Amino acid sequence: MTPPLFEFDGVTIAGRERPRLADVYGRIPDAGVTVLAGPSGAGKSTLLRCCNRLEAPESGTIRFRGADIATLDPRQHRRRVGMVFQVPVAFAGSVLDNLRVADPTIDTDRAVELLQRADLDAGLLHRDAGTLSGGEAQRMVLARCLATGPEVLLMDEPTSALDGHSSQRLENLARQLGGQGLPLVWVTHDLRQMRRLADHLVVIIDGRWAWDGPPDAADSPPEVAAFLDQDLA
Repeated sequence: MTPPLFEFDGVTIAGRERPRLADVYGRIPDAGVTVLAGPSGAGKSTLLRCCNRLEAPESGTIRFRGADIATLDPRQHRRRVGMVFQVPVAFAGSVLDNLRVADPTIDTDRAVELLQRADLDAGLLHRDAGTLSGGEAQRMVLARCLATGPEVLLMDEPTSALDGHSSQRLENLARQLGGQGLPLVWVTHDLRQMRRLADHLVVIIDGRWAWDGPPDAADSPPEVAAFLDQDLA
């Protein structure tokens, strides 16, 4: 049987007042867009960062396609598991220079291909990356991630600092990439965004894996249903 994209086996990370992650067991499927939803501070971003080895659990095991990620080379793992954060970070220099941070061998043709894949105009290639709009900068970061040929993309509330139009463009890109065979794991507390994006839904509440299943969450327990119904009230 094909292993899941990520598997969590008793994953725990302590916090000041309560565990940030509390004995988490669960699986993320190896296809489409999986949305990690839950209230602010529930542990969604912590769980996502564990997938990229930016945080390590104090107990428990995380597996990536069947392999314990604690046994994998962190640098190589992060090339396979790309990550886009809430606030885009543009390095000094042009957009092309930024793409070459991920892969110094990128030529102009490959760079233009990456920009087009990230819904960016080829004319931006030699633009100073520091002059890009917020939406352009976030899509440039996405292009930079794609430059390493990742096997999955982790998206940590990537539209939280963007306007509505830029958010929609990034959401459309996520759906497109997921449909092309690149799995995505997307963190949000925006329930409307969750409903637009999710092929599979995971709900995190108080550091716990409270539920996972299809985005309609028809068979979810009462606390999960109450959370998901907030935007419908």
